[in-house]
Formats: sequence, C-alpha cells, structure tokens
Amino acid sequence: MADIVYTLDGDVYLNITNKCPCNCAFCIRTKCDAYGDSEELWFDTEPTFEEIKNNSKNKTIEITNKDKKIIDNITKNDIINYYKKVENRMMPYLENRPISVIRAPSGVKNGTFYKKHLENKDGYLEKINITSKSDKEKDYYYILDKLGLLSEVQMNSYEFHVWGANASKINSPNMMVFDLDPDEKLPIDTLRQGVKDLKEILDNINLKSYLKTSGGKGYHIVVPINTKISWTKFYKISENIAILMENTYPDKYTTSIRKDKRKGKIFIDYLRNQKGATSVAPYSIRLKKNAPVSMPIAWNELDKIKPNEITMDKAIQRLKKKDPWEDFFTSN
Repeated sequence: MADIVYTLDGDVYLNITNKCPCNCAFCIRTKCDAYGDSEELWFDTEPTFEEIKNNSKNKTIEITNKDKKIIDNITKNDIINYYKKVENRMMPYLENRPISVIRAPSGVKNGTFYKKHLENKDGYLEKINITSKSDKEKDYYYILDKLGLLSEVQMNSYEFHVWGANASKINSPNMMVFDLDPDEKLPIDTLRQGVKDLKEILDNINLKSYLKTSGGKGYHIVVPINTKISWTKFYKISENIAILMENTYPDKYTTSIRKDKRKGKIFIDYLRNQKGATSVAPYSIRLKKNAPVSMPIAWNELDKIKPNEITMDKAIQRLKKKDPWEDFFTSN
C-alpha cells in the first residue's frame, strides 16, 4: 500500500487519494512517485477512512542517542535509517506476529539480551496472552505498524524474530522455516547443495519455497502455508521433511541437535516450527560484525550470495530490484 503519511524537511504531509488531478505547478507527482521519507504515493485502491485515521496518529517517534555506536562504528541512527528504508518490505512479515527481540542498550560490546514480553503497552505494540504446552498463559507481544518497529528500535531493540503464526490466528501457523546450519569446516558449495536438495524435496511435494540469507552461517528456506493447520501437524510435517532429507543423504545431513552428531554435516533445524519458537524476520539485521541482514533473495542468486554478505547498504540497494518474495502470501 502507498504511504498515507510522510514527512519532508520536518513537516508532516497527508496523502489520502489518487483523485486529485495533480495540475498544480508545484505538485510533486509531476516529478516522481515518492517524496520525503515516502516510498510510494500512488494507491492501488483508495484508502478507507479508518486507514487514514490510523496512519495519521502520532506519525513520528522521537529518536534519542542517535550517535550511540551499536556495532563497531554502526550507530543507532544508521539502524533507524535502515529500518525506515526497508519497512514497507519488512512489515508484512513482522506486524501482527508475536515477536522476540534482541536488545543492545549500550552497544553489542557491552552485552545483549532477549526480550519477548511487553513491559509497557503503547499505541504501537499490543500484548497477547498465549497458552503454552503446559496450559499456562504467558504474555507475549506484537508490533502493530511501522511506528511500532521504530519505537522498538528507539528502545534499543535491533534484531527481530517472529513466530510462525499471526496473533489473530495464533493456533494456525502459516510460515514454516528450515534453517540449514553447516559445520563450520564445510565449504559453502556443500551448504548451497544442501539448500538445493531441500528445495527439491519441497518441490516434489508441491510446496513452493522461498530463500533468504540468515545473516549468520546458513540459509533459511521458508514455506508459506495458507491451509488451516494445527501446530502439532505443522511441526510434524516439518519434522518429516527434515527426516526425509536426513534419510536420503545420511552422510550429508542430520536432524540431531547434538554437536557431536553434526560434525562434518549440515544440521537441518526444523525445531523453530514449534509453537512459541521464532526465526529471524526477513530484513532484520543481525547483531554481528557489519550488521548483516537476513535478506530475501531469488533462487538463482543462491550461488552468488553468501549467508552473511548482505549489509544494510546492500539491502537498501536491493530494494530497487523486483521483490523475489512478491507472491509469498498467495502461494501454497
């Protein structure tokens, strides 16, 4: 959807319709399709009153300590600017999903910690009570919109991990993730072959899959599930796929979490497909050297891009290209 609210030179502007003839001499639409911090000002469909109202509330988040160094010479402001650039691509995978985040209040070198519970509810974040396997209710939370993303970064949350289900349908998972984690001594070509082998298995059972870098050692293969399914069945399907791959190539792959069983092999991590587990969100940075991004890539880019190669600057440049995941939510 196009931007309803955008800022330019410190001023806030509303973009609420395509119906204007755009005949004014100063009209920005005679020059370009976006302006200021917007990415697109033309709507596919006219926004509703509710959408205009919701997007008009509290447009800005005050960012403090912008010059604070988070990773080496990468500042908080660098990260804020990155998320502002990628938010349109990122939000469909982040908003309205329970999350856990990694915070670094004084920079990575001074320690990080996980957060998955909401301390104080505000207009951008929402609390959700979820019953665990032990039938105990636990409080989780999710981001409502783009301002929720920025408010989290303002609170020093820089790395975002998401559940495999939306908050509104928490017992119907819809995003299956396989993390191929190689033994550190394995060459990258072996890892890439593992990705291809898993894709072939998924293709053979008519599950369309999507590829992203992990921002760490491996690649993530992500499968959208648009059929209503329980967590138990969802997890069992992912387990069976991983075991099939392990049994087909026993010398190459393993589903064992034990380190001694993973030597010289690629660990097929399907465990993040359990209720309550998370995986790093598409477009999230990782709090590692150079702040690599977990970046969606096309299948024909697998042999060209390393798992931790895409930095924030490279990710922003890639936004100019066709989105390799553009049909993600209409597949399977």
